[in-house]
Amino acid sequence: MFHLLDIIGTMAFSMSGALTAMNKKLDPFGVFIIAFVTAVGGGTLRDILIGRTPVGWMLDLNYVYIIIVGFFLAIIFRKKLDHLRTSLFLFDTIGLGVFTLIGLEKGIGIGLHPVICIALGTMTACFGGVIRDILCNEIPIIFRREIYATLCIAGGAVFFGLKSLQLDKDLVYLITSVVIIVLRLMAVKFKWYLKALEQK
Repeated sequence: MFHLLDIIGTMAFSMSGALTAMNKKLDPFGVFIIAFVTAVGGGTLRDILIGRTPVGWMLDLNYVYIIIVGFFLAIIFRKKLDHLRTSLFLFDTIGLGVFTLIGLEKGIGIGLHPVICIALGTMTACFGGVIRDILCNEIPIIFRREIYATLCIAGGAVFFGLKSLQLDKDLVYLITSVVIIVLRLMAVKFKWYLKALEQK
């Protein structure tokens, strides 16, 4: 289950990055670079912080292949996807849930405190998107009013709550990712947001 979620998350973020880049009218190389950094940016930062080098995608070419597949799928189906207003949002949301889990597990694997594990999960899920938005000349979504990183933190709390109940590992993964995805969908549907701070 964990490996499957990892593949889905990488593919989803790759397509999200590619779609964002195409909306900015970048050339094919630019689209591929944005797809790549969106998919592995958060994980790369996480691995560097925990001293895991070379970073994950450098040790497993399957990640590169998955990103390439996501890149080509986004290009091939771009017209259909472009007509679906929610397509980029849905890919981003799937990646958010899955990558949070991956960061949590990496932290647990090296014996970090749950709070630090949640921070790693949030970073893994969000910072690929931060790099994508910066390169595409956008204010990163994590810094705007929309609830984003907060959902990763909430998902991390759910994860450790379920883990304490001694539930099956795959069930914990599934419930946690579904909670993050559903909360994000609800946040957008019902317009939940954090109030912006303004200088008076």
